[in-house]
Amino acid sequence: MPHLSPKQAEIIAIGSELLTPERVDTNSLIVTRHLNLLGVEVAAKHVIGDDRVRLIEAIRAALERSDILILIGGLGPTEDDVTRDAVAVALGRKLTLSLQQESILLEKFRQFNRAMAKNNLRQAYLIEGAEALPNPRGSAPGQFLSTGRGAVALLPGPPRELEPMVENELVPRLKPVLPPQVIRVRSFRITGIGESDLDTLIAPVYTKYTNPMTTVLSSPGDLWVHLRAQSDSEAEADALLREVGNPIVELLGDRLYSERAGDTLDAVVARLLRQHHTTVATAESVTGGMVAARLTDTAGSSDYFVAGYVTYTDEQKHQILGVSEELLARHSAVSEPVAAAMAQAARTRSGATYGLSTTGYAGPAGGTEFDPVGTVYLGIAGPAAAKVIRVRYGSDRFRTRTLATQGALDLLRKSIGSLLMDFRTRPTP
Repeated sequence: MPHLSPKQAEIIAIGSELLTPERVDTNSLIVTRHLNLLGVEVAAKHVIGDDRVRLIEAIRAALERSDILILIGGLGPTEDDVTRDAVAVALGRKLTLSLQQESILLEKFRQFNRAMAKNNLRQAYLIEGAEALPNPRGSAPGQFLSTGRGAVALLPGPPRELEPMVENELVPRLKPVLPPQVIRVRSFRITGIGESDLDTLIAPVYTKYTNPMTTVLSSPGDLWVHLRAQSDSEAEADALLREVGNPIVELLGDRLYSERAGDTLDAVVARLLRQHHTTVATAESVTGGMVAARLTDTAGSSDYFVAGYVTYTDEQKHQILGVSEELLARHSAVSEPVAAAMAQAARTRSGATYGLSTTGYAGPAGGTEFDPVGTVYLGIAGPAAAKVIRVRYGSDRFRTRTLATQGALDLLRKSIGSLLMDFRTRPTP
């Protein structure tokens, strides 16, 4: 078989059940992982129901665009298992009964101590020119075909059958015919900036390149910049990642909290607390315990998390944390002085290295002219001093609480290791 010069693949998952809310296509993730390890980029994934005509159209379109086509599912014995037939039609090839596969099927059913139904014989038909892929965990063999442009593979749908076949049958057949190529990845986890602002900041760097390919993913308060470099050697791919990635790192500054793709801000904070042999306690109002929940979501969090106080009313801020009634009356619960007092109280009462506080207006009611709904004060008290920052998150309650939690964790991240923090409060009116 000739070497495949291009490096792109498409995946088609077949099955009407995958178009319902009850079933999710996870097989494509398995196939994609193995293809990426071979240096093959997956350009598209599709889910097609058990519709012969639609499937033929999808196969023909994919074969015009991509070098490798992987079809998953639709290899069973019933009338709605149309994959073999659709591929044969799309390629203009015949389906032929394989006596060898028929014999293998009969032997499997003999071992099951069951008579083979007539329709199971459909699974013994191979597309003209195809090589059968053994399936030790099921009755349907896979198939592997050479095409003028590359290769087509048919794989069964059950994950327990598919995964070992990809590793043991598909990969060994693709590896010899692919040119030397690798895909290397560099990831940046970022917080403290919006998606549009982030793109404005780093686009002048990454838009100069098509390789590496840059993807920006977003969730509330948390961003992920993903660089994927494709080359014929790891050294060249890594050089491309440095060429694009290093200037991005300089632009991100302390907004970058990790280059580990799987890291969360919680995990980074937990790691820093352990490394610096420090502890933390929380005093929460607007976030209602969400910060404490995030800090204790990591196993072994008792190493660094001491206590969490949820004081939602002025009375509880006074009774539990000892925030003075005069301070609450003079500045209101949503203010820099109260956020500072809450953080200091959490630290003092628990004996933790750091006290972390949140207070604000989540909405939809509340707020003032100076501090409208969505205003949050985040406070931290350390061994030497305290710091409070004022942020505005908008009028959506869920978004405000989520972003405030993320913001508090980020404030802690930036403060760990620094024994002296700026003390800043709004001047007393």
